[in-house]
Amino acid sequence: MPPASNVRRTSANRKARIIRSGLQKVQSEIPWPTPKGCNQHTRDVRYNEPKGLDVDGFFAKLTDFVKELSAEEQRGVAEQLSEEELALFDLLTKPEVDLTDKEKAEVKKVARMLLQTLKEAKLVLDWRKKQRTRADVYSTVKTVLDELPRAYSTELYEQKCDAVYQHIYDSYQGEGASIYAPH
Repeated sequence: MPPASNVRRTSANRKARIIRSGLQKVQSEIPWPTPKGCNQHTRDVRYNEPKGLDVDGFFAKLTDFVKELSAEEQRGVAEQLSEEELALFDLLTKPEVDLTDKEKAEVKKVARMLLQTLKEAKLVLDWRKKQRTRADVYSTVKTVLDELPRAYSTELYEQKCDAVYQHIYDSYQGEGASIYAPH
């Protein structure tokens, strides 16, 4: 088992990446300069992340910043999921599916794997315009979601496949373009 400081460092770095992507999205959506405190904190986190603070100091600064986030952003950080991973996780777990903590971790893994697979190879330019590419994306969704825990009945699995595919169709244009990408 890795030392506690390594676990905290990994956790802190993951949370920093999630927060950084959220900040970039928020900053790109605001047409005026970002408030001074937000920019200063962002610079502090970026400057001090690899050096300058020990892991505990960095983690403390990061925890203070997380307290300032919205409830949904806090939930994403707590679940250690990006905004788009959290959207898939919610689609797969709501309405409430009775899952153990281990099964929830498996669902998170499946959500990450699905996004990675789709982004790397399936969501090509204009993928929604051709039947073959739409079918390929749907087939990938079904294949990856087949790794969901057995708590998902066959009927629930089919419903989740359809819901996730519709979300992907509505949210991802292809070639990196999506509702989650900074504008």
